[in-house]
Amino acid sequence: MRILSGMQPSGEAHIGNYFGSIKPNIDLLGEEENIFIIADLHALTSVHDADTSRLYRQNLVHDLLACGFDPEKGILFFQSAVHEHAELQWILSCITPVGLLERAVSYKDKVQKGIDASVGLFTYPVLQAADILLYDADTVPVGQDQKQHVEMTRDIAQKFNHRYGENILKIPDVQIHKEVAIVPGTDGQKMSKSYGNTIPLFADETMIKKAISGIVTDSKDANDPKEPESCTIYQLHKLFLLEKEASVLADDYREGVSYGDAKKRLLEAFMDYFGPMREKRRKQKDVDMKIIMAEGAKKAQSLAKGTLERVRHAVGLC
Repeated sequence: MRILSGMQPSGEAHIGNYFGSIKPNIDLLGEEENIFIIADLHALTSVHDADTSRLYRQNLVHDLLACGFDPEKGILFFQSAVHEHAELQWILSCITPVGLLERAVSYKDKVQKGIDASVGLFTYPVLQAADILLYDADTVPVGQDQKQHVEMTRDIAQKFNHRYGENILKIPDVQIHKEVAIVPGTDGQKMSKSYGNTIPLFADETMIKKAISGIVTDSKDANDPKEPESCTIYQLHKLFLLEKEASVLADDYREGVSYGDAKKRLLEAFMDYFGPMREKRRKQKDVDMKIIMAEGAKKAQSLAKGTLERVRHAVGLC
């Protein structure tokens, strides 16, 4: 079983990234063949400064390693280091209907949020399809908001196979962990760097406290009962808890915990949970990162070459 995931280096990693993608992937390390792409080509749709791009790329590697990604048990690499991604994207673009891309919900959402409506943003799902299909991935764990992109990958692969021959591209399955399918941001929307509503993993404690303090709540008084399932603070806090602990916390909300106290508890849970990772993050060396990423790219490219050779032969490029 080959499992593939990825993340854009487009800002500070946050708890939505961790519970929605990083942790589910790390939990599978050693059990299945695990590939994790740092999608720096995708990040160019929103990061337009070279120095910022370099910083985000480096930081995300450190973040993943601090969170527990073990390069001895999985493959970690920069998307841009494997040129087969870009070549397969172009080939797939030539059979992908424009209408399919026009139905992409995430494209419309990002444009509405102010991200430039570039060709790269519009064809984002095709590059994502190339990312997945290059490695004959069996399963792609994603958040609910990315489910459509994996479904589009399946559509593109099926269309390619129908035109050029069965079984050239492997059709992947999508996996969604329901309990963390969508992690809410501080404003109640889906947590996203694009929306500016995140709680970063490795920022200064004062910044984390400020982010948690800024979580939007309703106008209920301190002692009024609160409905936990509709409260962003509770929805975030329960990510750190076992089911029984979350049930006890939910009762506290229904009995009238104040929002100030609820935010204080969330901050404590955050620092307890991520404290060891934050300490590990402080001790990492840049040279370790460079070696790890070079080895990861070499392993990834050895897998990608086989797929691209099949594709090039199928379309008549060799």
